[in-house]
Amino acid sequence: MMKYLQNIGKSLMLPIAVLPAAGILYGIGYWIDPIGWGSNSILSAFLIKAAAAIIDHIPLLFAIGVSIGMSKDHEGTSALSGLVAFLMITSLLSTDAVAMYRGVDISEVPESFGKISNAFIGILSGIIGSSCYNRFKGTILPDWLAFFSGKRCVAIVTACTSILVAVLLYFIWPLIYAGLVAFGTSILGLGALGAGLYAMLNRALIPLGIHHALNAVFWFDTANINDLGLFWSGADGAVKGVTGQYMTGFFPIMMFGLPAGALAMYHTAKTSEKKKAAAFLLAGAFASFFTGITEPLEFSFMFMAPGLYLVHAVLTGISVAVCASMPFRIGFNFSAGLVDWILSFKAPMAVNPWMLIPIGCVTGVIYYVVFRFVILKFDLKTPGRAEYEDTVEISSTKGNDSDFVKIAAIILEGLGGKGNIKELDHCATRIRTVINDYTLVDENAIRKTGVAGVIRPDKSTVQVIIGTKVQFVYEEMKRLL
Repeated sequence: MMKYLQNIGKSLMLPIAVLPAAGILYGIGYWIDPIGWGSNSILSAFLIKAAAAIIDHIPLLFAIGVSIGMSKDHEGTSALSGLVAFLMITSLLSTDAVAMYRGVDISEVPESFGKISNAFIGILSGIIGSSCYNRFKGTILPDWLAFFSGKRCVAIVTACTSILVAVLLYFIWPLIYAGLVAFGTSILGLGALGAGLYAMLNRALIPLGIHHALNAVFWFDTANINDLGLFWSGADGAVKGVTGQYMTGFFPIMMFGLPAGALAMYHTAKTSEKKKAAAFLLAGAFASFFTGITEPLEFSFMFMAPGLYLVHAVLTGISVAVCASMPFRIGFNFSAGLVDWILSFKAPMAVNPWMLIPIGCVTGVIYYVVFRFVILKFDLKTPGRAEYEDTVEISSTKGNDSDFVKIAAIILEGLGGKGNIKELDHCATRIRTVINDYTLVDENAIRKTGVAGVIRPDKSTVQVIIGTKVQFVYEEMKRLL
């Protein structure tokens, strides 16, 4: 079950990667017309509407993205299946349709059906689409139905399956929705403390790869919170000084805290390992600061020093709680890095974006002092304190194909060779493999490439944390296979 949830989390990275486009369009649009939000400028209105076309259809993007991501060969037919499932379910359970089934006025239909087009249903549709694709893509039908054999039958099977799922959801969706709303409302009722609790859980669930499920409740319109969407649109339900509370406190962590933590890890590294540690930590710190991508840094100490990662999760919760209690709101479309901070200055719900600088500086000092103290006090094996000979630094490669070929070859050998690879895939920062024999995996050999970490969720799965250059290593591994 955990492995399945991790695969869902991995597949969500595909549609989430589209969100920066919306952030750029929103940001430029609001910079052009920060007061009228598009009403005073045709160009601004055009850009904001273009961004809304992405944000307003996140559930649909999730349906397609998850369906592609969870299909075994990432083939386009699975995307069509996910789309079919989403359209079927949302149409069959729309407010108008339910009112017709029950023979009542639309006003008497439970609120839950008015929210049927949400991230949760999008993810569910993607699961249905990919499952039908994986199961029926090779189906051979009798000659008189041969035209519908193989991949052509997948969409038909998906449609039939979606009808059955819609019937089931007709009865249980109101209960699921009520549960999600109750959870979200309980966190909202805790104010800043609730925001901090959410943020701490967000970081704590990253090792399991299921933090996106939690994000769907608070960032998107799954449980009437929609912090991300309302921050950028200023639509009904947005409250100045409140909306954005589940995003703001991540900026001090990603732009200042983690880079300062990286500096502490560098200063505490062994003298003989400082040069190697510097290359990796600098790349990770820059990725965190500029784009908000934190996995390369977090995985560098997550499993080798879990106590330090727990400290990081707690500090993240404190940051979000403190920021939520202050007159300070900024938001992101992708992650809490420099780009999104600049773009959010003129967003409808932005409040004192400049406050990030003093808060971030304080956060950086706290991270450096706490990380340095904990590392030295407990002699933690952070980068530069665990020795690996003959290391090839991924972070130092400049796009040289031979470097990636060498790294891919070492990783492949460490995974037990070609014959031990059953499935190969990747997400934003990780190589993901399914293997035949776990005893053939040599983690130390893999770590010699300078990777951020090696995760083994179970006996058949190995994940190698590469960082932002994962695609290049993945492509070389595919060629080697």
